[in-house]
Order: sequence, then structure tokens, then C-alpha cells
Amino acid sequence: MLTTGYPLVRSLQISFYKWSVLPTQASTFIGLDNYVRALADPQFWTSVVNAGVYLLMSVPATVALGLFFAVLLQKKMPGRTLFRVLFYIPVVTSWVVVSLLFKFLFTTDNGAVNWFITDFLSLSDHAVPWLEQRWTGLIAISLLGIWKNLGWCLVVFLASLGGVGEELYEAAALDGANAWHKFVHVTLPGIRGTLLFVLVLQVIGAFNVFPSVLLMTNGGPAGSTEVPLTYMYKQAFSFLDFGYGSAMSFILAIFIFVVSFAQFKFFGEKKEALR
Repeated sequence: MLTTGYPLVRSLQISFYKWSVLPTQASTFIGLDNYVRALADPQFWTSVVNAGVYLLMSVPATVALGLFFAVLLQKKMPGRTLFRVLFYIPVVTSWVVVSLLFKFLFTTDNGAVNWFITDFLSLSDHAVPWLEQRWTGLIAISLLGIWKNLGWCLVVFLASLGGVGEELYEAAALDGANAWHKFVHVTLPGIRGTLLFVLVLQVIGAFNVFPSVLLMTNGGPAGSTEVPLTYMYKQAFSFLDFGYGSAMSFILAIFIFVVSFAQFKFFGEKKEALR
């Protein structure tokens, strides 16, 4: 309570002030001015749109691939344990290390990705400036997000798949169901709660993407790949505008709460409709 409640209340208090970091200068109460400023700030909305694009490019692919490989690795096959470990290694790897690695891979000059495209596959006669443009930069950051989070989704789905009764698959087989029908009518309903859990956490994580953007593009060029957390970080720690940064963090928290509530509502209604 002390470690989470106090910082939360303190941040909320700071968001209503033009906060001074110098103890010799008094902070000025400005009410909702920081919130009004954030809602009228085009750079803040650009960062929210970028987070939404990152979400759309990374979360569906991460969840779908995690579920696909979980179903595959649930079956008895040679090297199953080794593959599970290999998929989970990115999860325990430092965000800083893998972000710098991906930055190197997507570097315009001498980057491995451009070498593969131009020299190995001959798909283009010029190098792609991946991290020097908005959309290609977001693609590179999204690929890192998929690679990093895939193993976590896989492990959660594997644990959930173990709880689906084998007798349900046997009954479906007796009714003539093929593999796809078993997946749709037995597997998915059996892991619906887990699927919702994974989706909600992945969406929250997408809006909170931070180290990969900071280290790969630093929000550039000209703030075009900025996401909410990098923008808040710069406002607070580069420009020492802690009040404004705190206000943006609470706007983002409300936005994430609304999106998460909509997810719970949507999946809850789908569940009721299937009963």
C-alpha cells in the first residue's frame, strides 16, 4: 500500500501543479491546466496513435503465433522441451540488450536486414532507412515486440491447454470433427478465460512500450515514432515538466482502463452468447 499508493497519490497531486524540482522555489497550483494542455497537444496524440499502430501490428500476431506454437508444442514430438526453452529465452533477455541488437539489425548502412533484402534476396537496389522513417520504424519496433513477447504467450497458453479435458477431444472425434473443428469448438472455448487474460495484458503492455522505442529510434525522426511513455519521459526528465508528464500518465491510464473494460465486456458477452 505504501509503495504503490503513495507514488500514485503524489503523482496525481503533481499533475495539478506547475511543479518545481528546486526546493527553494514554490510549486504553483494550476488545476486542470496540464490535462487541458495534454488533450490539445498534437504530439501527445501522435504518440497515442503510434502506440495504437504498435498494438495493431504486434498484439494480434503475438497472440496468434503464441497460441499456434502452444498447440503445436503440446503434442508429443522430438525436441519438445528444447523448443519450449528456445521460445522462452527472449522473455528473460534484457529489453536494453535486444533493443540495441534490433537497432543494429535494422541499421540503414551495413544492417543485416538490409543486406538480406538487397544482397541476398535482391528485392531492392537500395537500402531501406528502417529507423529513419515513421512507419518502417514502427514496423521494426513491432517485430521486436512480437519476438520478445511470443514466448510468454506460449507458456501461458501451454498451461491453459493442459486443463482442457482429453475426453472432449475424444467426443469430438466420435462426432467426426477434424483438427480445425476441434480447435474452434473444443480448444478455444476451453481457454477463453486465458485468451482474455493474455489479450488484456498484451494491450496494456503495448500502450506501455518504452525501452525499445527509446533505444531504437528515440522517438525520431522529429517525434514521428514517439509513444506516450517516451514523450512523458522526455517532458519529465529532459524538460523537468513533471506536472505535465504526470497529467499525461493519468490520461493514458484512463484510456487503458476504458480499452480493458471494453475487452472484458466484449468477451463476456461472447461467452454468454455461446452458453
